[in-house]
Amino acid sequence: MSTKIHNNTSNLKQNFREIPTFTKKPFKMMLNTLMWCLLILAQGLEPNKTLMNTSNTSSFSPNTSLEMTRPSYLKIGDTVAVVAPAGILKQDAKVIQNTKTLLKSWGLEVVFGKHLETKSNHFAGTDAQRSSDLQWALDHPNIKAIWCARGGYGTLRIIDHLDFEGFKTYPKWVVGYSDVTVLHNALNNLGYESLHAMMCINLTEDTSAIKQSIETLKAALFGQLNSYEIEGGSANRLGTATGPLVGGNLSLLTATLGSNTQLDTKGKIIFIEEIDEYKYHIDRQLQSLKRAGYFEHCAGVIIGDISQLKINTPAWGHSIEALILEVLKDTDVPVAFGFPAGHELENRALYFGRMLQLDVTKLKTRVLFLN
Repeated sequence: MSTKIHNNTSNLKQNFREIPTFTKKPFKMMLNTLMWCLLILAQGLEPNKTLMNTSNTSSFSPNTSLEMTRPSYLKIGDTVAVVAPAGILKQDAKVIQNTKTLLKSWGLEVVFGKHLETKSNHFAGTDAQRSSDLQWALDHPNIKAIWCARGGYGTLRIIDHLDFEGFKTYPKWVVGYSDVTVLHNALNNLGYESLHAMMCINLTEDTSAIKQSIETLKAALFGQLNSYEIEGGSANRLGTATGPLVGGNLSLLTATLGSNTQLDTKGKIIFIEEIDEYKYHIDRQLQSLKRAGYFEHCAGVIIGDISQLKINTPAWGHSIEALILEVLKDTDVPVAFGFPAGHELENRALYFGRMLQLDVTKLKTRVLFLN
């Protein structure tokens, strides 16, 4: 079994978008205005309607279409690439060995990014090194899935340096959570499904504690994940909704607001998880999503693990469930609390971009992935 492929960064094409230069000369400004008016008249549009922008803008524009491309499910003999697009990979040897052992037991091959074990201060290599590894995995025709070794912080720094043209030719599953939310957003906006699931670093935990995480990851990669039914809760807001699943880590969803990796949540079901935050931080971030319209036309909300909350001083005064429901008070969509996905040991896999049916009662929450 192959264990390492060294990517040749000299062969990776670096794409730079040319930034248009605008002149302040009055004549050219008048000419531009005249041409714009002529275009409006030619297309029979009212002055307050927007013309289609045919310029070469970012490929990450929010995806308003419900049509998504699904990478091929894995089969025996396929190759999985492991890369670290964000934080330093601790316990390198153990993580690598455990990853090899698990994937081999599934009948898969595994290759590792050239800079997987590199350390550059806070990060698993420089921005250029991390983006190089990820670019190699995105482009490679024989790689069928990209499994992020860990999260932390750093994917946001490299997302705009990635070229997804090779990925579009050879679509593959991108797997991870937490900081990988940035990648999930980008792929959703490009029209591709991805997989919110455990990462390689989690394989250092007790195997019995991560059993559900491992089993659901395998089921999802091999196309055998169909539904979940979990215990309900008194805070649940009841109802049924159908829509594509989007979302991820709250901090990263907030960090991408106003950028080309911001999500379009209209008609979609939003999944949210978070760790190690004060309640007022969570409220601020949720209020930011609300102000950006994330909840205005969404179809439903699934709240995953909100882990290791910090103690507010003075006390916030309400439960995290009450905080979230207060943010969502102007909506009437179903809200499911306590879905086991996020930063806890039980981190069940979720197909992002997949149409699902959400049924929420006090007794149970049912998630049915629709094929």
